[in-house]
Amino acid sequence: MKKNILILTFFIATLTLCNAQKIDTEKVFGGYKYTQNDELISIGDLASIMESNTSAFELIKKGRTNRSLAAVLGFAGGGLIGWPLGTALGGGKANWALAGIGTGLVIIGIPISSSANKKINEAVATYNASLNATSYNEFKPEFKIIANGNGFGLAMNF
Repeated sequence: MKKNILILTFFIATLTLCNAQKIDTEKVFGGYKYTQNDELISIGDLASIMESNTSAFELIKKGRTNRSLAAVLGFAGGGLIGWPLGTALGGGKANWALAGIGTGLVIIGIPISSSANKKINEAVATYNASLNATSYNEFKPEFKIIANGNGFGLAMNF
């Protein structure tokens, strides 16, 4: 009975370690694309995948916060730049001070966005490194046939 429980525990542990998959990062125009098993992953899905790894999860939370802040600044700045441009193209008198403020917001948002991308990529690298440390691919057992007074057997060393 003890052997059956031990074998069952071993197989469940092996299957659990094999299910963790590496996350791939690809730089695309305007940011990064994250995939797992050739399926596109959103930043929210990345966070839920990384919940089991506390250091990667903390980095992804900081990255998501910075990314949201940069998006708000970029959206507001773009609106403040676009309003006077639209007014000028329409023949009206444009308020160029608004465009200047919008430019400032966009300029502030760029390094925040860059920092967010770095944190998210660092979280992905941390998560992938933890997978490599416990990966099934690194598990290389050694099998030996042994004989003793009780008979023949198979030994596995790892």
